[in-house]
This record gives sequence, C-alpha cells and structure tokens, in this order.
Amino acid sequence: MKIDVIIPVYKPEKRFLELISRLEKQTLKPNRIIIMNTEEKYFEALLYGTDFAREHPNAEVHHLSKREFNHGGTRNDGAARSTGDIFVCMTQDALPADNRLLEELTAALSAEEDIAVSYARQLPEKDSGEIEKYTRQFNYPVESCVKGKGQLPEMGIKTYFCSNVCAAYKKEVFRKLGGFERHVNFNEDMLFAAKAVQAGWKIAYCAGAKVYHCHNYTCVEQFHRNFDNGVSQAQHPEVFKGLPSESEGVKLVKQTAAHLCSIHKPWLVLRLFAESAAKYAGFFLGRRYKSLPAGVVRACAMNKDYWKQV
Repeated sequence: MKIDVIIPVYKPEKRFLELISRLEKQTLKPNRIIIMNTEEKYFEALLYGTDFAREHPNAEVHHLSKREFNHGGTRNDGAARSTGDIFVCMTQDALPADNRLLEELTAALSAEEDIAVSYARQLPEKDSGEIEKYTRQFNYPVESCVKGKGQLPEMGIKTYFCSNVCAAYKKEVFRKLGGFERHVNFNEDMLFAAKAVQAGWKIAYCAGAKVYHCHNYTCVEQFHRNFDNGVSQAQHPEVFKGLPSESEGVKLVKQTAAHLCSIHKPWLVLRLFAESAAKYAGFFLGRRYKSLPAGVVRACAMNKDYWKQV
C-alpha cells in the first residue's frame, strides 16, 4: 500500500526541514512528499546553499502564487498528483512525535472498511501556555474513537471534527466524494468529513498517531481566525445548521477555567476570558459577514487573499 504526504507551504522555516526529515524516518515510509509551495522566493531562501532535490529525492515541489493559494483547491491539486492508495495532508508546522505516525494513521483507516479519513492527535509544544495545553487535551484526548451518522445525536458538530494538520484519506473514496470544497477560507477538512459521514462513511480519530502542533495566538489573531471560521459555517448551512458550535466553546471555557484553578494559576482565567471574548466576537461577526461592508470583512479576515478570489 503506497502512501503520499501533501504539505501546503508558505514562508517555510527550519522546522519544515525537520518535518521532512522525520517523515523520511517513518516505519511506513512515504512514497512521495508533495510540497505545494506558495511563492517560490521564500522556499528558495530557506534552501539557500543546499541541494534539496538530492538530499530528499522522494520530495517534489510545486510552486504557486499567493493569489492562487486556496485551502481546499491547493490540497485538491496536491491530491491529484498523488499516486498512492492513501494520502496524508499535513501542515508545515506539524512535527511527527515518533516514527510510527504514518503506520498508525494507515492502521486506523484499515480498522473498518467504511472509514474514509483518520486524523492524528495534536500534542502541545514544551513552550505552550497552560490554556493552549488544555485546549489540545480537550480537542485531542488520549482515547481513539470512530464517528459516523450514529454519533450525531450525541456528539453533534464534533462528529465532523477532523484536522488537516495531520489527516489520512483513502484516495479512491476522496475521489468519489469529489474531494475538498475547492474555494474555501477555512474548514475544508470538516466539510469533507461531513460529506463523508452523510454519504455513510466514518471518521477515525487516531490517538496513537501523534504530532506536535500548537498556536500561541494573541487575542487579535484569535479574533481573525474565528471570523474565518464563522464565515465558513455561514457559507455551508447544509453542514452546520442545527449543529451549533457555541455549546462546545462554552464547555471548553468552563473546563479550562476549572483546570487553571486546580493547578493554582487562577490569574490565567482573565486571559482565558479575554481570548474567549475575542473568539466569540470574531465568530459572531463571521457568521453575519453578509451584513458587513466589504472593507470590514477584509479587515476582520485572517485569510485576506481569499476575498480577492470571491
């Protein structure tokens, strides 16, 4: 069984080279590493003085402009280049925690015939803040699970949760279901997962497949990111209508606050409330983006280039 890895890249740093190195040391080695790089000059700057092609013969680089990049479309283009039975989407800032990542993801896909996607557990970095650490634990617990239509009444929106930070797809199922939504600013992974579940397939969360990945966002960055999330949900009522995200957000805030108090760091609750207010404000406005002037929408968005394509 052949497996390819697809990585969209923009302004890569040395961590990206470490990602490539760790992928090449996996127990199940990738057939190809397909790099979809935005803006060639930044990629060449990282590699200055090195022979990337010779050092990484199974990696191939395809350049595109910043204006051409799209969260769904760019990954679709990478998947079209894949010749594997399975392809794995990763982000440039995710690092395999061990050499069994691809093996674990593939095993999860094979556990049941009707599993279309498996996604990895995300672990916090050593320098992650307490709030970020707990958020990772909340969203990526130690227990694996399989989600399908039967879990919708109990799990709600989390049934569709999936993350292209590190997720494996059965190529043939992906093709039959039409791939990712081509023109999206956010949630291409969840939109595909929802489509798969509604078509009778299942999503596997594989806690044994682990990557280091986190974001220590500022409140302003949280606002922008959640604005994009709100826009995405507003644009796809067929997926998100009747499955509100707010209840999960409230649950996370309550549990995080309790955790911060339990570890005797109650002063961090103020930061938690500030971040949560920024998230909710961004999400609230994003869900109502059609009522906002175009200039305000662009100012609120994290992915501003998306609005040049609309």
